[in-house]
Amino acid sequence: MPELPEVETVRRGLHHLITGYRIAEAADLHPRALKAESIAPLATLKGARITGTARRGKFLWITLDRPFVLVAHLGMSGQFLIQEKDHPAAKHIRAQFSLKKTLRKLDLVFNDQRTFGWLSIEQLTDGVPSSAHHIALDPFDPDFDYQGTIKKFAQRKVRIKTALLNQEIMSGVGNIYADEALWRAKVHPESLTSELSRKKLAAVIDCATQVMQEAITQGGTSFDDLYINVNGESGFFDQSLSAYGREDEPCPRCGAPIRRIVFGARSSHFCSRCQRKS
Repeated sequence: MPELPEVETVRRGLHHLITGYRIAEAADLHPRALKAESIAPLATLKGARITGTARRGKFLWITLDRPFVLVAHLGMSGQFLIQEKDHPAAKHIRAQFSLKKTLRKLDLVFNDQRTFGWLSIEQLTDGVPSSAHHIALDPFDPDFDYQGTIKKFAQRKVRIKTALLNQEIMSGVGNIYADEALWRAKVHPESLTSELSRKKLAAVIDCATQVMQEAITQGGTSFDDLYINVNGESGFFDQSLSAYGREDEPCPRCGAPIRRIVFGARSSHFCSRCQRKS
């Protein structure tokens, strides 16, 4: 599933390519493309001018010169793609948008092989669409409460990996970057948050922020073509992973084997020597 670095990469691509364009046509082509809670069909977007983009955690939205926004969640395999006329059409188009700006035209599509992604037209409250109101701020938000987030982690008596994946404590971190952050912080994924020091919890947040920033710089992590950016290009951060997906490979730090365990229906990868359970 795309995590914050992948969603931010898509957002930046959209912001650069489609801001200022007007939506000439908009249509959903699959029964699950539009979220049931959407306040209007996609056709309502006709005539709206795109004024920018925004994101919270793994949610992104396109801002318009209208009292509503177009929200998107990429799910497992959702992609926004610019459809070039001299290239083969994407195979799993769920919604399409015809964009115009003076004499220029763009065809933007929402492609989603596994159909867990969705689009939604929503109003904003305090600058956030309704579907993202329950989502906590991520470390890149200027209003992120660093000390408050440490306190929230410390107050929970859950495994740190579970806490990192809880989007209502700190958003944006998924399975990949949780494993990488914990590896960097030398914390076992099953360590209880209530038993970790404030200093160690701060290190986990710092490492999560660092690893996601590096991933953004490299365009995110791509293991297959289910995640590509707006131009159809893959990210390269998978080549920099130290723990995730590296089962039985030597730890880049100490040489001990990377182990994999499963809890909460998710795999966790960690160093058997560097990340001892507290």
